[in-house]
Amino acid sequence: MASERRSKSRAAHQAGTTPDDEAPWADLEMAVPTDRNHASVVALVECALVELTHETVGAVFVAHQVGRSTRTQYVAADDVGEQFQKRHFDDRLGWHETTISRRTVRDELITQLTQSPSTSAERSGEKATSEPDTFVVKPVRELRTP
Repeated sequence: MASERRSKSRAAHQAGTTPDDEAPWADLEMAVPTDRNHASVVALVECALVELTHETVGAVFVAHQVGRSTRTQYVAADDVGEQFQKRHFDDRLGWHETTISRRTVRDELITQLTQSPSTSAERSGEKATSEPDTFVVKPVRELRTP
C-alpha cells in the first residue's frame, strides 16, 4: 500500500515537472563545434539512440559547406533498436538510403558531433562555412524525405 502511494506520488511529481507539450527528446539538440567534452557527446548520442528506439523520432545531422549541405537522418528500422535506416542527402548527389547497425549509428554520430566545422570541408578541399553544423532529434513526420 505504501509503495503504491509512493509510485503514484512519484508519477505525479514527474508529470508536474515535465510539461505535457514537451517530449523527453525535445532537448536533444546541438550545434557543432561544441564545447562539450567527449563523455557528454557520448551520453547525448546514447540518449538519442534510446529515443529513436522507443519513440517515433529520427536523428538528423546537417553539415554545411560553402555552396553545399548534406543531411543525414537515422530512424529505427526495428522494434529492438539494433537496425537503423540511414538516409543521406547531398545537394549534388541526391538521396541514398541504407540499413546500418546501432553500433555504426553510434560511431557515426559521435564522430560527426566531435569534429571541428572545418574537418569535412578540408577533406573536400573547400572552405568552411560560417553556418554551424547541427544535430537534432525530431518527429519522423517532420523529416524531409526523398
